[in-house]
Amino acid sequence: MRILLTTCSYQDTPGPHHDLMNSQGWEIVRERGPLTEARMLELAGDFDAFLCGDDAITRAVIEKSLPRLKIISKYGIGLDKIDLPATQELKIPVLFTPGVNHTTVAEHTFGLLIGITKHIVTTAAAARQGEWLRLTGHEIFDKTIGIVGLGRIGKEVAIRARAFGMKVIACDPYWDAEFAAAHEVTHCATMDEVLTQSDVVSLHCFLSDETRGLIRASTIARMKDGVIILNCARGEIVETADMAAALHSGKIGGYGTDVLDVEPPPADHVLLSAPNCVVTPHIGSRTYESVPRQAMKSLTNLINALKGEGPCNCANGVI
Repeated sequence: MRILLTTCSYQDTPGPHHDLMNSQGWEIVRERGPLTEARMLELAGDFDAFLCGDDAITRAVIEKSLPRLKIISKYGIGLDKIDLPATQELKIPVLFTPGVNHTTVAEHTFGLLIGITKHIVTTAAAARQGEWLRLTGHEIFDKTIGIVGLGRIGKEVAIRARAFGMKVIACDPYWDAEFAAAHEVTHCATMDEVLTQSDVVSLHCFLSDETRGLIRASTIARMKDGVIILNCARGEIVETADMAAALHSGKIGGYGTDVLDVEPPPADHVLLSAPNCVVTPHIGSRTYESVPRQAMKSLTNLINALKGEGPCNCANGVI
């Protein structure tokens, strides 16, 4: 059994997932993802399974991987880099790991928010350079945070927002009325309601045709002046050029993001030099607690699916 392992978090973080993988007797080929379609095409055809991160697994990659490829096991929950219709047509199960990183990502979201509102990144960097830069920040108490996507992560953000004394509004196509009532979350019928009524907008939705480019010039124009936007979902939900322009104009008061449209970004990426913009290198789910959970789930999914037994969290209905 030959397995392609591409997720760096899995490889870099210690935990029981390494021992379990080594005990399987598989041949493991390790690459440092996320891999481009071109690199995946170079590798395709020689593996029984992919244990992948955010690699470009397109129809061309899947077709070239056949007939040997049997399973794709995703480390994480975002499936937008995998051509799911192609996997369904070609009968390749796609496994994923829901419910393993919501605490970690919610904490990271608030790290970005506090970092921006209190100017922590800017002033700490200045202090290290010998400059005592005393900027004036903002409280988040009594501000309205709008959550786009009230799934597992969005719910954890809502809980923390209430603990900070924030007002919470949200939208989600699968509204959990019981949770909303218990945590005083106000339901918005549309994403536009969330965007226009919030002091802080936190994105926790999947990347889809509906959400791609959701934050763009036209929607930014309808938002409150000085709004803060947080993105621990996908970089493509935000139109990069429009975000940079709004940061420079001051229309957007701050952008905290763990994801970009190109990862890793080129040195001249416009958001790296934009004012009031905090960019972290897609580490929102990368903690010593979360990584072993995700790694073990993606690995046990793969083991169970190869054996044809047990739960394996199939995302595309092939199993």
